[in-house]
Amino acid sequence: MNREDEKWAIFWCDLLSPIIYEQIEPEAINRFLKARAKEQIRFPDGRLGSPSLKTLRRKLNRYRDGGFDALARKKRCDRGKPRNCSKEVIDKAIELKKEQPYRSPRSINRFLEEMYAVCVPRSTLYRHLKNANATRLKLGVIKSKVRKRFSRDHTHDLWVGDFEEGPYILEKGSVVPTYLSAFIDCHSRWIVDARYYIRQNLDVLIDSFIRALSIHGAPVQLYVDNAKVYHSNGLKAACYRVGIRLSFRPPKDPAAGGLIEKFIQTVQDQLEAEVRAGDLLTLAQLNKALSAWLAVGYHKDVHSETGQTPEDRYKTGLTVLRQVDMSRVISSFMQSVERTVHRDFSDVRVNNRYYLVDSRLRGDRIQVRFDPFSTWDKIEIYSRDEQYLGTGTLWQRNTAVADVSQQPTGKPKHSYTELLVRRHQKLLAEQTAGIDYRKVIERRSWPFHEFAKTVAQLLGRKAGLAGLNAGELESLKKVYNQSVAINRQMVKKAFEKAPYPSVPYFIRELKQIIQQEVT
Repeated sequence: MNREDEKWAIFWCDLLSPIIYEQIEPEAINRFLKARAKEQIRFPDGRLGSPSLKTLRRKLNRYRDGGFDALARKKRCDRGKPRNCSKEVIDKAIELKKEQPYRSPRSINRFLEEMYAVCVPRSTLYRHLKNANATRLKLGVIKSKVRKRFSRDHTHDLWVGDFEEGPYILEKGSVVPTYLSAFIDCHSRWIVDARYYIRQNLDVLIDSFIRALSIHGAPVQLYVDNAKVYHSNGLKAACYRVGIRLSFRPPKDPAAGGLIEKFIQTVQDQLEAEVRAGDLLTLAQLNKALSAWLAVGYHKDVHSETGQTPEDRYKTGLTVLRQVDMSRVISSFMQSVERTVHRDFSDVRVNNRYYLVDSRLRGDRIQVRFDPFSTWDKIEIYSRDEQYLGTGTLWQRNTAVADVSQQPTGKPKHSYTELLVRRHQKLLAEQTAGIDYRKVIERRSWPFHEFAKTVAQLLGRKAGLAGLNAGELESLKKVYNQSVAINRQMVKKAFEKAPYPSVPYFIRELKQIIQQEVT
């Protein structure tokens, strides 16, 4: 599954997540799907529209049969077709909304259908209402949210994660800021992972999340901030692959993350205040201090909300550990780039490193996939149509010598040399087929084949008569037919007089000897 298909698969899983995570009773699934089919939703390609009921059911069946990877995107048949509404219809919809802010798109469309015999799609209607400041939010009729505390019955039912700025440290002679990435278990208040980093990006999130999964297994639900880093497709794909329900805080609503915010405040008051009051630490020293504070202090102190220590509550609330196939998780975070294999060096360049690949791929456009947290000594190579082609190994162009020799292919089934020999024998047979040696013997004491064989021996052809090619045989036959007096002595004499041991020079000398004999 490529990244584009993965994005669409995540989209369909988001729509069907209440069914996937069994939040809806089986008898209510059909009603839920029908309601979803009437909603206007923004698709991954940017357009707004409603998924059909048939499509929702097909995607749900695919997920049930093959899981996340079985989902695949199919383009709409009406893709790219214009869907415009007249200005008069939109103005009337805005007027209807402003006179009664609680009117839903369905109610407004009933008016429009009666007046103009048209209905405006929900997405189009909402876009025009928003531009005209005629939504419920713009008209000031949205009520305040009702708050409640986070609570779960068992350990690992819910993890809450967030980033926060940490103290400054000494890194390679420079003073740099740090960032704390933490995940807390809602039931026990146990910190499943907390670590300081010198940057705040997706790589940090991947490292922190993978550490937590490898030690504690998978939670039922993951609740994180609405920051861009948490909306990465890699995190969404990993959660869907291992069955984690991913939820986000409402934008611009810090109160919804009070659980993790309270922990971060505790870290700042009890640990970071002491760190800032002392000498600058390195990143390793700061993380070592954090681990010690968690083990000795936080996890053993009674929590004000639960009335138990996080350590005791973690153990009593633990019912099952959901083991995780880490290879599936890591595959979600694999980064992919396209490269062209160098024609001379048979390598590709990734992050200023060179990786030697199969020499047969030179000049090909390929996909390079790599784990950003690996040792960077190996990469995976795929074709542009997702076919696995092998691996690439780290090497230095200026010191290493690439082994691009051809692999042995084994003994060929058909021998070309044997083919040449067969054709040569056939040609010889054709050249000599018209000679009737019996007639020659009747009027000559020395047959042609003996004459040609003698010439071949004098020329050093070890194969004898077979050592002469067709052209040489034809020339010898012509000079042989010129005189019946040719004998061994004449042949030897001509060969001795020839300046070079070749058939043309030999024939020239032999012809002169024959002429002398005749005169």
